[in-house]
Order: sequence, then structure tokens, then C-alpha cells
Amino acid sequence: MTALPTVAVLTRHTCVLIDYRTGHTELRTRLPEKRDPLVIVRHETDAGSWGTEEMNAILRTPSKVGSGWILAAIPAAAVTVTVLFCGSRPQRFARMVRLACVGRRFPPATDAQAQQAVHAVRRISALFPARWACLEQSVTAALLLAMVGRRAEWRHGIATDPVRLHAWIEADGCPVEEEPGIDAYTPIYTPDGPAVGPGETLENTVE
Repeated sequence: MTALPTVAVLTRHTCVLIDYRTGHTELRTRLPEKRDPLVIVRHETDAGSWGTEEMNAILRTPSKVGSGWILAAIPAAAVTVTVLFCGSRPQRFARMVRLACVGRRFPPATDAQAQQAVHAVRRISALFPARWACLEQSVTAALLLAMVGRRAEWRHGIATDPVRLHAWIEADGCPVEEEPGIDAYTPIYTPDGPAVGPGETLENTVE
């Protein structure tokens, strides 16, 4: 994988800068005039909800998970924790992004495999005393599938009104075990680098 970029997401009202090397995020009113080379994603399809749209902040707890998947999720989570906390703090986010993409050359996971991976990771997440949110869970689920020789597409996306970020995995182009409100998020980073979804164009300022 090449060096992780800084992505600028331009909406009709804001500019969100995300440095995928450090995880540093800035909210600005416009694109900075002087900046290191950026990858620009224009996102102009956002529609204001005026505070009327709700989305669950807590993900659903799975009811049925294969014991084999749960057992395999334990070492996957251990690797994620090791990668997260071992090494320099400024590079923590970059390490997580790279870990999420380790299985990108494997055959695609089936819907059932991806669902079981996500369910297993969420089941063992209750055992962690520290923060274990969407980034950690999605990275662990992607790693778990890579451990069995399968790939699920890791996604990091943005939603507006208000501006918020989320990480998840997809199988066959569909988010795996996410709430209906996931449609509000536009992918901006994938295993292949910055993403472009419906309604956006991509512009790279690197000459």
C-alpha cells in the first residue's frame, strides 16, 4: 500500500480534512489555500435533515454466532489491540487502516461469512474495558476474515448534518449488519485508497 494521504471532503457548506497517517481531522469552512498535497472528494449530495433524522448509536447485539467464529475472533482482536497500542501514538490510525486492508488480495467473503465475522467481533467486544467502537470492530472483522482467507471491503465514510465519521465492512457492495442509517454515510476510503461514491467526483491536487 502506498503512503496514506490526507483527504479533503468538500460539501456544499464545509471542508473536512482527514489525515489518514495520523487520524487528525479538521472541520473548516473552505479548502485551505496552502497545504500538503491533498486528495479531494467532492460530496455535494448532502441534504439537511434539520434535526429530524435519528440514528442508533449502539449497534445490534447478534443472537446467533458460530462458536468457531467466536474462538477465531479472540486472536484477531488480540492482534488489533497490539497494533493499536504498540508503536508511536501519532501513527496509530495509519496502523489500523493498514491492518484493515491486509486481506484485500483474498477472494471475497460470502454474505454469511461476513455476517458471522461481524457478529463474533461484536460478541467479544463486550469483554474489552477500553474503547472498542466502529473503527476497532470493523478492523477486527476485516482481519478475522483475512485469517480464514477471505476479504470483506473495509470502508471509512462520512455523513453530514451533522458531520460525523464511521467505519464498517461491506460484502458484495452491501454494508454488513449495519443500521438503516448507514445510507447517510459516503465511503471516502477503501483498501484501494480514497473512494468515490454516487454523486461525487475525485480530484487529486498532486501534480
